[in-house]
Amino acid sequence: MSLAKFARRMLRERRHATLGTLSTALPGYPYSSVVPYVLDHVARPVILVSRLAEHTRNLAADPRVSLFVREESDDVQAGGRVTLMGKAVRVDEPDAGTTRYARYFPRAHEYREQLDFDYYRIEPTSLRVVAGFAKAHWISREAYTPPVGDYAEKEEQTIALLNTRHAELLREYCTRICDAQMREAAIIGIDCDGFDVSSEDRILRMNFETTAPHTEQAVGQIEQALSSSAT
Repeated sequence: MSLAKFARRMLRERRHATLGTLSTALPGYPYSSVVPYVLDHVARPVILVSRLAEHTRNLAADPRVSLFVREESDDVQAGGRVTLMGKAVRVDEPDAGTTRYARYFPRAHEYREQLDFDYYRIEPTSLRVVAGFAKAHWISREAYTPPVGDYAEKEEQTIALLNTRHAELLREYCTRICDAQMREAAIIGIDCDGFDVSSEDRILRMNFETTAPHTEQAVGQIEQALSSSAT
């Protein structure tokens, strides 16, 4: 697996990360906090943050940030981890990335409308990827960024079609993975690296064996995965 694909997989499989900003209260010091996030269709993190939060005040003064995730491991130095460095850009109008965020975090609309939260998108500059003990590398934004494809335009309608066409298979798929009977399941996200299924109180990630540059290839791999899990 390439380092870029490893980094995207690490970031796609997780829902919360450590956000590093440059402190305004103590200039020159880094400030760390925890934020929910979702990657958009070209693997840029999208976050939703309160205007009153310390990290939001920091972003307004200096948009340079880092986003850190790691594998759960008893030996943290041997586990995989990724630090994405970039600049946070406020997203004032709804777009495919913010719509995607709201599917993963259904209360986003409430936070946005009632609690003065704003969306930011992190534009990657470079990434530090640790794929295991003594396996640390820097990779560029260009190397990390996946094919653009047609996901931004077609994701919502493709999700609706698959959820209607394969409702029973999705429930069977989640039941097998979770080893417990699942009464409901629905795909909430599709990207070139895999897809995400929401089943009751959890989100399950399924990674593709090969990168799918366009929605059509992704649909084929999804239907194959669902069919295989039912046999």
